[in-house]
Amino acid sequence: MPKLLHTGQVIIDLVMAVDELPHSGGDVLAQSARFEAGGGFNVMAAAQRNGLPVVYLGRHGKGRFGDLAREAMKAEGIRIGLDQSTERDTGVCVALTEASAERTFISYIGAEGELTAEDLTSVPAEAGDFVYVSGYSLLQGGKAQVLVDWVVALPDGTKVVFDPGPLVDSPDAPLMKALLPRIDLWTSNRVEALRFTGAKDIDEALNRLADHLPTEVLTVVRDGPQGCWISLRGDHQHVPGFKVVAVDSNGAGDAHAGVFVTGLAHGLSAVEAALRANAAAALAVTRWGPATSPGTAEVDALIRETYGA
Repeated sequence: MPKLLHTGQVIIDLVMAVDELPHSGGDVLAQSARFEAGGGFNVMAAAQRNGLPVVYLGRHGKGRFGDLAREAMKAEGIRIGLDQSTERDTGVCVALTEASAERTFISYIGAEGELTAEDLTSVPAEAGDFVYVSGYSLLQGGKAQVLVDWVVALPDGTKVVFDPGPLVDSPDAPLMKALLPRIDLWTSNRVEALRFTGAKDIDEALNRLADHLPTEVLTVVRDGPQGCWISLRGDHQHVPGFKVVAVDSNGAGDAHAGVFVTGLAHGLSAVEAALRANAAAALAVTRWGPATSPGTAEVDALIRETYGA
């Protein structure tokens, strides 16, 4: 059975629900506030809940936030690949969700922003495994170069999944140029794809991404409640979403990515995996919090309810 090696950052979210964000210098009262594991944890939890074994190949800190991160991973059955850091605590993110379900993040990176070559070789990546790389990692001076060097040298048959996130906005940075030829699966939302490529719509973005990526790369671009687009060798296909009432979009893209990779690992076609990922993301937005991906049974139930047996 293949596994997912996640090289991103597990941080702790301070999740707060507000009617709307305050103006600069203003103040609002939140309806709720709680600490939850987030960041890379969301993708890993989604994959693990849907039957793909997961290893966290990142650091975790010493302190209250590191303790929360480890507790959350252990509760999900995620294997922690590296020993605890003895210097810094795990980072934290303030995640603000408005009544519109839109979310805003302010993040501080802690121990998870550092990584060594020795760390990365502590858990072997084997043929058939999926290695998940987050764009956030490329912004961390304490890990970016060693991570890209390791990814580029991965053995054939190891599939590299790249999620640019909201902060990687160009194919021209040296680390990005080095990583692009090794990517096997691109997963992002619409806004991220348009920003990265400078395109005006998804169709143009898919074409421009194909210019930067290897020929056999599978590209997935999420389009909110409309579902997602998948592209392989120039063939663009739309996979429809599911109608739900959204309350919190935090973590929906992560649920989509984790369930999509799991579907591929289980031998599904890209369209079948995308349908399951769309269902998972739809269910995720009906729940508060970052790691709200459903498990296999709930995904199955929503697909049956929508399309029949």
